[in-house]
Order: sequence, then structure tokens, then C-alpha cells
Amino acid sequence: MKVCRSDMRRSALIILMLYFCFCACSQTPHEVIYFVGCFVNGTVEVQFEFDAEEILYMDFLRNEIVYTVPRFLDPDPSQILFGMSTLRDAHENKGLCLSLTAMAAHEKKNLPEEIDAPESILYSAEKVRLGVENTLICFVNHFYPPDIRVSWTKNGHPVSEGLSLSRYFPNKDLTFHQFSTLTFTPREEDIYSCTVEHLALARPLTRIWDHEFTHPSPLPDIVCGVGLALGLLGFIVGVFFIAKGRYRD
Repeated sequence: MKVCRSDMRRSALIILMLYFCFCACSQTPHEVIYFVGCFVNGTVEVQFEFDAEEILYMDFLRNEIVYTVPRFLDPDPSQILFGMSTLRDAHENKGLCLSLTAMAAHEKKNLPEEIDAPESILYSAEKVRLGVENTLICFVNHFYPPDIRVSWTKNGHPVSEGLSLSRYFPNKDLTFHQFSTLTFTPREEDIYSCTVEHLALARPLTRIWDHEFTHPSPLPDIVCGVGLALGLLGFIVGVFFIAKGRYRD
């Protein structure tokens, strides 16, 4: 068991990580990381990573394990932790983590907690075509602490349908990232925006999606057609004069 405290400015965060390795039937070694993160506000994250990819996390509100990868993978994620009291241990480690966090916060109560402002980008999941359903993705990254608020607008009006917000995920630098998506059907002149609010921002951070649709002009085809006709006419006239010259000879 390894107990990691972040630097002095982030003493409100305690991360507990347990590393262990095992071999599947293929005799290939794999790495499993047990991650527990908690904050003085009571927020707790418990998850397992398999070869650097998250495979499950604990939903404390519903008191259940949530798998974030398909169960049909080989090896089956549910078999990786077979025989372990995963849910019970999660609750125990949650209490331990919060206790350590409270102690660390008390020791450093006079130090301000570091905050990192988020960055965001807004893009479509698929190539945009008029009238074809698509998804807008608002990717928010490098923020701390992990509490953010994401909102959407369409043509300046709030949007409440077709939205989703992922859990926040930890980065290696102890900041976090999160995704928000909006299902939409592209129409001309529609303007969408994604706005992020966070403690470290002096004002909300807004990204605008305003796609410019281009329509093919018939002019190139007409010009091409005229050029082809003139070319054929020139060819016919040329053949005519060549034949006429030979006839005179």
C-alpha cells in the first residue's frame, strides 16, 4: 500500500494506490492499480485500472460497482477481482481516506488550496452534414479541484435535452478532465456554445461552434461544359481543314 500526498498546496487531497501484478491464461503479466482519491468536501473516488485503463469504479450513491469496459473482454474484468471484497473494501478505504484528508487539512489549514483553471475545446464527433444527427463534444481538461459546471446554448438559448456529462477523470499531474456531449442535428445558421464554470475562473469559459456550410456552385460545371464543347468544335474544324487540304492535293 502506498499513501501519496500531493504537494503542500494540495494537502486537501489524499490518494491511496495499491499496485499488484498477475498473469492471465496467456502468461502475459498485467498491472492492476487500485485508486482512492478524496477531498475535504467529502468527495471520494475509488476505481481500478487494468494496464493503465479504467475498468470499474464505485458508485457510493447506489452502493454498487460500475464497469466502464465491456464484460466480454478477455480476461473478463469481473474475474480479475474474483474473490475480493471490492465493495466492502471501498467503503473502508473511503473512511480511511477521508480521515487522512481531514488530518492533512487540519495540519495545513492556514495554507490556501491550489486551484487550476480548466481548458476546453468544442468539436463534433463525426464529419458534419446538414440534417444528419451528430454529437458535439465539450472536452474540459486540467482543472482542480474537480468541481465544475458545464452548460450549453443553441442560438443563445439554454439547452436541456440531449446532454450528457461524464465523471471526472484524474490526470497524472493531479488535475482532472471531463467530457460533456450534446446530440444535435446540424442546421444552417445554428450556433452552439459550451460554457464551463469553475472556482479558478474569473469568468465563465465559453467555446462557440458555428459551422460554415459550403454549397457547390454550378459555375464550374457550366464552364467545364462550355470548355469541352469548344474543344470538340475546334477538333472538328481542324479535321475538316486537314481533310480539305488533302482533297485539294
